Amino acid sequence: MLKLAGQFLRLIAICVRHPGGKADLALLGIVVALTLGSVYASVRLIEWTGAFYSAIEKIDGPAILTQIGVFAVIVGLNSARHLLAEYLRKILEIRWRQALTEKAITLWTKDKAYWHMANAVGDRIDNPDQRIAEDCRLFVRGMLSEALDLISRVVGLFSFVAVLWALASFPLSLSPIGIDIEIPHYMVWAAFLYVAVSSVVTHLLGKPLKPLFAQQQHREADFRYAMARWRSNFDEVALAGGEAAEVRLFRQRFGDLAQNWRRLIRRELVLGSFTYPFNHSVLRIPLFVALPGYIAGHVAFGGLMQLSNAFSQVVTTLSWFIFSYRDLADLVATAARLDDFMENARARLQTPSAIVRSDRAKALQLTGLNLRTPDRRHLLDIPELHVRPGECVWLKGASGIGKSTLMKAVAGYWPHGEGEVDRAREGWMFMPQTSYLPLGSLAEAVAYPAPADDIGSASIKAFLTEVGLAHRLDDSDNPVVEAGLSGGERQRLAFARLLAHAPRWVMLDEATSALDASAETQLLQRVRERLPETAFIVIAHRPPQALGDFRTIDLDLARHDAAAA
Repeated sequence: MLKLAGQFLRLIAICVRHPGGKADLALLGIVVALTLGSVYASVRLIEWTGAFYSAIEKIDGPAILTQIGVFAVIVGLNSARHLLAEYLRKILEIRWRQALTEKAITLWTKDKAYWHMANAVGDRIDNPDQRIAEDCRLFVRGMLSEALDLISRVVGLFSFVAVLWALASFPLSLSPIGIDIEIPHYMVWAAFLYVAVSSVVTHLLGKPLKPLFAQQQHREADFRYAMARWRSNFDEVALAGGEAAEVRLFRQRFGDLAQNWRRLIRRELVLGSFTYPFNHSVLRIPLFVALPGYIAGHVAFGGLMQLSNAFSQVVTTLSWFIFSYRDLADLVATAARLDDFMENARARLQTPSAIVRSDRAKALQLTGLNLRTPDRRHLLDIPELHVRPGECVWLKGASGIGKSTLMKAVAGYWPHGEGEVDRAREGWMFMPQTSYLPLGSLAEAVAYPAPADDIGSASIKAFLTEVGLAHRLDDSDNPVVEAGLSGGERQRLAFARLLAHAPRWVMLDEATSALDASAETQLLQRVRERLPETAFIVIAHRPPQALGDFRTIDLDLARHDAAAA
């Protein structure tokens, strides 16, 4: 229970502490006040019920018409109150969802926490995109809905109990069953006892719902992810003829989803077998409970209907836990998932590493660098490596020895290993074999991660022409279609990005592997002409002769020397 409370408090704190949080609290106050207006409307309806049915009992035509008019006014004003409260609540909902979403995205992206979370050893956060996009929405909506409902019910409870206490002043005599006892205000005690027993039964029947809801969200996200991943790899699947394998995966993921769904609906059936009859009898039971007072002559017919209405209000107010149990179970599961995601992201920001990093040097200096896999297997040792500004260095070595991992270590986010990495703070660009293409136009892909306006349309078109993508100029303002770009075109696009940013330091990992030797030479020569002062650290199987003079470092020898030592 304490853990659950902590999860809710942490998430709510994010909502109220963001810029504009004070205005949101004021808006929440207005929404609460409007919501509490329903309590006043309900009390007025209880009073109206007594007056209306008394007029009917007396067959008083003018009084009946007057009460119909009063009813119309109450309903009209209450409807206006409800609509305004709902409108303002939805404004608050999107503002708090925005605050939660921004916090989640910040934690996920800061210091490459997303990478550490995806590559964590042991427990990993599944489907982080779903946690951010879906759980932030579900939590804010569920929390506001249930909190406002609870507040109105708690406040309303005092009003309704006071009304019922005053109306049910007569006692219940047990003498007809041979017990000489009278229970004063028995209808008040009956309401509390009835709901208490019902709440215990509801909890016992519905307790398994929370883990089932959490598992259902997980299975739904897995199914969506499998289809989205296939969508981004149509060419590869088509060439491999892998449609049957993909269909098997989809069926397996959906089968897992459906299996958990069946467990969930069976549990909901068990819970509903109690809550559904409860919900549909809660408005009739009060009449049965009040009948002894009517039969004994303590109340007239109008008073009986008024008493029944007051008892119903008390019971339904107390039954918030029963009516909301399913939604509460879903909300608790959502809060647990979202809080777990954020706490995990915070923890990844403090991922320990024995690799000492600094950015005070004017060159690149690696000292005693020992790279390992996440499960501590040895990859690569570099006793010492120094790269001067403007120099070109070729790092060669067999596949699988850790060359790509070395680039991640220099970039600053590979935590597994020991040693020192000292490099210039700014002016770096890292180019993997397949560069990332953001959502957006071709021009935005060239400028990434800067806005395209910072580079300029004319400059972007010039860079595309220089790297051999002149045939794509007409598409520069159109959305990038990854499937429409060949591997070579994607690599040329990455070099256009390189020219656009003109960094002082570049590290390339098989960045020209999709180009033939002639195309590679032409492209690298053009890049070196445009960036004569840039240092190039090239990881490739072919020597980067087109970049001019270069120094060769054989990583296989470094590895063998370290093994011998």
